[in-house]
Amino acid sequence: MDLAIKLIMLLVFFGVMIGIGLYCRRHATDVNGFVLGGRSVGPWLTAFAYGTSYFSAVVFVGYAGQFGWKYGIAATWAGLGNAFIGSLLAWAVLGRRTRVMTQHLDSATMPEFFGKRFGSEALKLAASVIIFIFLIPYTASLYNGLSRLFGMAFNIDYSICVVVMAILTGIYVIAGGYMATAINDFIQGIIMIVGIIAVILAVLNSQGGFLAALEKLSQVSDPAVSSAPGVFNSFFGPDPVNLLGVVILTSLGTWGLPQMVQKFYAIKSEAAISKGTVISTAFALIVAGGCYFLGGFGRLFADKMQFNPDGSIVGGFDSVIPTMLSGLPTMLIAVVVILVLSASMSTLSSLVLASSSTLTLDFIKGNIIKDMDEKRQVRWMRGLVVVFIAISVVLALIQYRSNVTFIAQLMGVSWGALAGAFLAPFLYGLYWKRTTKAACTASFVFSTVVMLANIFFRPSFPALLQSPINAGAFCMIAGLVIVPVVSFVTRAPSRERLEEVFSCYERTVTVTVKDSIGDAEV
Repeated sequence: MDLAIKLIMLLVFFGVMIGIGLYCRRHATDVNGFVLGGRSVGPWLTAFAYGTSYFSAVVFVGYAGQFGWKYGIAATWAGLGNAFIGSLLAWAVLGRRTRVMTQHLDSATMPEFFGKRFGSEALKLAASVIIFIFLIPYTASLYNGLSRLFGMAFNIDYSICVVVMAILTGIYVIAGGYMATAINDFIQGIIMIVGIIAVILAVLNSQGGFLAALEKLSQVSDPAVSSAPGVFNSFFGPDPVNLLGVVILTSLGTWGLPQMVQKFYAIKSEAAISKGTVISTAFALIVAGGCYFLGGFGRLFADKMQFNPDGSIVGGFDSVIPTMLSGLPTMLIAVVVILVLSASMSTLSSLVLASSSTLTLDFIKGNIIKDMDEKRQVRWMRGLVVVFIAISVVLALIQYRSNVTFIAQLMGVSWGALAGAFLAPFLYGLYWKRTTKAACTASFVFSTVVMLANIFFRPSFPALLQSPINAGAFCMIAGLVIVPVVSFVTRAPSRERLEEVFSCYERTVTVTVKDSIGDAEV
C-alpha cells in the first residue's frame, strides 16, 4: 500500500509535466519562442523559473547535508545569502538592464551578448566553449542527490531513476521549450515550498520541537572541528571564514551563470521585474533558507549513521539528509521524493536548454553551418537537448558505478569557473561603457585556468584555496578587480560603437511604465 501511494503520486507528477510540455508546443515554433518564450513571461513564472533553476538536489541533499554537518545551524547564512544576494540583489542590479540591452542587441544567449556587446566573434565562441565544458558535468551532478532517496523510498536501482528522469525532462523541454520549462518550474516550485516546510516541521518534531532540537545541538561536540562548547548552534559556527566562501560562491555566483541570467532575457514588462524580485526573494528564503536550516540539525541523527575508521561518514555527506528523513511517514517521504525530483528536473531542464541554445546559436550557426533558417535552428536545439541529456546520464552512471573522482571534481569547480569567467564582464558590460574586449578576455582566461588548475594541481594551491568553493569565490571577486584594471590600461571601444550599444537606455517610450520594457524597439 505504501509503495502504491508513492507510485501514484509520481505518475501524476510525471503526467502533468509531460502534458504541459505538449500544451506549450505552439510557443516553440521559432528561436525566440523556443529559447525565450517570446520574451513575454510574467513575474510569477520568471521568479519561480529563476528559483527552481537555482536550487536543485545538489542543494537539498548535497550542500545542505555537507555544510549543515560542518557549520551547524550557522549554515543558514548560506540560505540567507542566496535570498538577499543571489536573488534580491541579482534582480535589482541585473534584471532590468539585462532585459533592455539583450533585446536591443538581439541576443538570446550569454555568449551572443558578449559577442555583440564587445564586437567580437572570438569572445562569443570562447564563451560558448566554456559553457559547454563546465555545464555538462554540472548537469550530471543533479542526479547524485536522487540515488539514496530513491533507494530509501522504492528500492529502485539508481540507473532506472536517472534514465526515467532524463527522458521525461527531455520530452517536455523538446516539446515546449522555455515556456514549458517555465510553467513546469512554477508547479515544481510550489511542490518545493510545501515539501521543505513539511519536512522541517516533521524533522524538528521528531526531536521534540525547535527549542529542544537547539538544546540538543548545543550539547554536540566534535574535537576534530572545534573545542568550543555549543559551537554547532552558534551564530557563525566553527569555521566562519570557509562559511563565507560558501555564501559568496552560492550567492554571488548566480550573477554570472548563463542559465540564471537568461531568465531576465525573457521577462515581459517593468512591473514584472518589480513583482518578480519580491517573489524570487521570498522563494529563496523559504527553499534555500529551509534547506540549510534543516541540514544544520544533521548531527542530531549521528546515531543512525555509519562511520569509517577515520571518522568520515559512510556514503559521504550525501547520506546526511536521507538519514534525517528515513523515519518520516510514507506520505511525507513521497512528498520529499517528488520535492527532490522537482528540484532536479527544473534545474536539468534549464541547463540543457541553455547548453543546446548556446551551442546552436553561438557555435554551429555561422561557423559550422553557414545558412541556418529558424526552423533548422530549432531542430538543432531540440536534437542537442537529447545529446546533452544523454551525456549527463552517462557521466552520472559512470561516476556512480566506478567512483571516477575526476568527474566529481569537475562538477565541483564548474559553478566557480562559469561564474568567475562571466560575472564581472557581464555586470560591467551592462553598466560601464569603458569596459573593453581585452578585460572580458582576461576574466575568461583567469577563471578557467585557475579552476582547471584546482582540479589537477590542488595540493600546490594555498590551503584556503584548495577548496573548489573558496577558489570559485576567489575567481568571482578577482574578476571584479581584473575587468576594471584591464579596461583602464587597454584601448577603449570607439565612441560610435558605445553610443549604439547604450542608446537602448536613452530612448523615449510612449507607453505606460509597466509596459516600458515590453514594447518593440523604434
